[in-house]
Amino acid sequence: MSDLETPQAGDDNAPDTDVVALLMRQHGDIRNLFDEVEAATGDERRDAFHRLVRLLAVHETAEEEVVHPFARRALPGGAEVVEDRLAEEKAAKETLLTLEDLDTGDPTFMPRFMKLRTDVQEHARAEERYEFTHIRRSADVTTLAAMAKAVKAAEAMAPTRPHPGTESGAANVALGPVVALMDRTKDAVRKAMGNP
Repeated sequence: MSDLETPQAGDDNAPDTDVVALLMRQHGDIRNLFDEVEAATGDERRDAFHRLVRLLAVHETAEEEVVHPFARRALPGGAEVVEDRLAEEKAAKETLLTLEDLDTGDPTFMPRFMKLRTDVQEHARAEERYEFTHIRRSADVTTLAAMAKAVKAAEAMAPTRPHPGTESGAANVALGPVVALMDRTKDAVRKAMGNP
């Protein structure tokens, strides 16, 4: 993998036998992409930002379809924990949509981006503390592996852009494939036009 390539959610190199390990790796990839966007300028910043948006979109969709339903059922106070995570995810998606409408060179981009970074990092820490730790304790090896496969499958069909309001598994299942196809079509057109 070259220095310019960043692992994406659903990457075949990700461990697929433990959902917690897979998602923790993706949290690391997200942190690295935030660093890359912050350090870059011009076209490199724009490209890194688009990779970050894509990774966040597919990662959150997979968590909404696989992790949150398990947490809601299996963890003490799971419903409240999941509702808090869903509210955070919706706010992040709304911020991402606002940022996507801005040029990465716009003077308002970086302050908003840095606020998003703080919010996403707090959200990831909350998932790790309130969901991942408990999933690791309550799920056996077979369940962890099955959930990892389900995450990868969800990421393969996930939208590549944020869509606030689709934070539930039911909304993702109902709209996910159509929205994902539309997003991937837009991505292909952008790439073909030389505007990733």
